[in-house]
Amino acid sequence: MIEVQHVTKRYGSVKALDDISFTADSGEVVGLLGPNGAGKSTTMNIITGYLSAGEGTVLIDGVDILEHPKQAKAKIGYLPEIPPLYVDMTVRRYLEFIFDLKKVKLPKKEHIAEVMTIVKISDVESRVIRNLSKGYRQRVGLAAALLGNPPVLILDEPTVGLDPKQIIDIRKLIKSLGKKHTIIFSSHVLSEVSAVCDRIVMINNGKIVADAATDKLSESISGEGILALEVEGAVSTVREAIGTVDGVKRVSKAAGNNYTVEYESGVDVRRGIFNVLAKAGCPILMMRSGNLTLEESFLKLTEGGAD
Repeated sequence: MIEVQHVTKRYGSVKALDDISFTADSGEVVGLLGPNGAGKSTTMNIITGYLSAGEGTVLIDGVDILEHPKQAKAKIGYLPEIPPLYVDMTVRRYLEFIFDLKKVKLPKKEHIAEVMTIVKISDVESRVIRNLSKGYRQRVGLAAALLGNPPVLILDEPTVGLDPKQIIDIRKLIKSLGKKHTIIFSSHVLSEVSAVCDRIVMINNGKIVADAATDKLSESISGEGILALEVEGAVSTVREAIGTVDGVKRVSKAAGNNYTVEYESGVDVRRGIFNVLAKAGCPILMMRSGNLTLEESFLKLTEGGAD
């Protein structure tokens, strides 16, 4: 649905983006991560057509954003960090204005009502936007992005400044929208990205330093997975049993009954470990992933990058 191909962007002598390429498939929520100044906003602005790339191409559902901007932009809904709202308008009047501006072909009254229901702002449709809370303003901006049912949504820091309940509500909404839309989601809140996104593309100093499924990011960095185990039984028996499992590379003893198991990336060794330890009469008291957290992965990949 979204194809970013060898995109480079310079501001004078500064290279903001350096030959980046990635894709986002239909129904996928992709998190765009990176420190301040890494190139996230530049990437999103190029995808939406607000900026042109110095080199490379961006395709939206097969349409080049520069060669056919109207056709490509009609497929995109964009929510910037600060929604460009006309605060003296009521919610409904503003959405009617955006509806006309986008030249949406759907039935006007019914479509606006449907979008307001999706983002849960029907109860404030007659209120002036100026009088709305930050959370409701974000919802109005998201409603504007959804007008016309674009297959692609670009969301830049959609939960900044919201209270915890509003953040949870917006997360749930984005998750539900991800079933029908391709979403690129930018946030500095790593736990939020982990909760919402199927995949993470991490940018540092204008380059992509990681592109992996959210739960596989740590493995993609280290090239291997790690399990933390607590097992009862003789140390030699436990180590020998686990060592027979296909994909296991190393078994390290820690304090007490704890072990660290390193295994080949992409291999699921959990069932094999369970089976051999059960056969050896060594009960597993705890088994969990010992991989890097998203925060640890972020720091490892961006260490020494822009602050």
